[in-house]
Amino acid sequence: MRKPLVASLFALVITGAGAAPAVAAPESADAPATTAVAAEKTVVGSLVETANKTVADLTGTAPAAQAVTFAGTVSLSNCSGSVVRMPDSEDNDPALVMTNGHCLESGFPEPGEVVVDQASTRTFGLLNSAGTRVGTLRASKIAYGTMTDTDMAVYQLTTTYAQIKSTYGIDALVYDTTRPAAGTAITVVSGYWKRTYSCDVDGYAYRLREGDWTWKDSIRYTSTCNTIGGTSGSPVVDDATNKVVGVNNTGNEDGARCTVNNPCEVDANGTVTVRQGTNYAQQTWHVPACFGVDNKLDLSADGCILPKP
Repeated sequence: MRKPLVASLFALVITGAGAAPAVAAPESADAPATTAVAAEKTVVGSLVETANKTVADLTGTAPAAQAVTFAGTVSLSNCSGSVVRMPDSEDNDPALVMTNGHCLESGFPEPGEVVVDQASTRTFGLLNSAGTRVGTLRASKIAYGTMTDTDMAVYQLTTTYAQIKSTYGIDALVYDTTRPAAGTAITVVSGYWKRTYSCDVDGYAYRLREGDWTWKDSIRYTSTCNTIGGTSGSPVVDDATNKVVGVNNTGNEDGARCTVNNPCEVDANGTVTVRQGTNYAQQTWHVPACFGVDNKLDLSADGCILPKP
């Protein structure tokens, strides 16, 4: 698990928030500051975006997909996350933030445990395209959270997408409803560290086992996505579409077999494979099927395969 280190020596370290997925970073209100180079890139990116829009207006042709930025990502006290919306979400729906289940402030859910509609006042630092923190968002509840089959949590906010757009000029990231293919170019965007990791989908782990937890059909990265503690909960973005295809959660750090911070792959025949230095994410293409009108969670909806309480 990729989460920051916590103060307590007894707490398990994971990616983003806890013990299993990617290791989270040390508890802190803000992650490291954005560099001047990143700021320069943002200015250039803004000019390119303006030029593309002008061309689109004149030709009626949509511009090519823009480079993946930090816009819409968030920093947690010990993890990363992002403001997300379903393909059919409305602007006036309460906005949602996605991170890892092991990043929940209530601690790691037990195997088989599913958290639904639990009150929360957690805050998130909203980042713009340059990785600068421009505001604070607040949760009203944990809409969904688990570390069973997947490692994901979704918070409902006190603000709508329209309010976030009006106040900060930032749009939410949109879920892709298509399973990403092997070879897809992706970027892991960490709001905690204000850092990105670019690589490809290397393949999939039929089962990924870490400590007491098991996840299904996990995304395996190629080697250049060498994520670290604090990147837990980062959105995994398809470079071609700028849509969310996964949530970063763990990696094998020491080469150990199926232990915390050292997940192992288990195939359909039960064969165990350990890949030291390899990092992973959980797929999210199936999430929109579980959220209906007004972004309300409906685990009984057709096509919803998220674990139920």
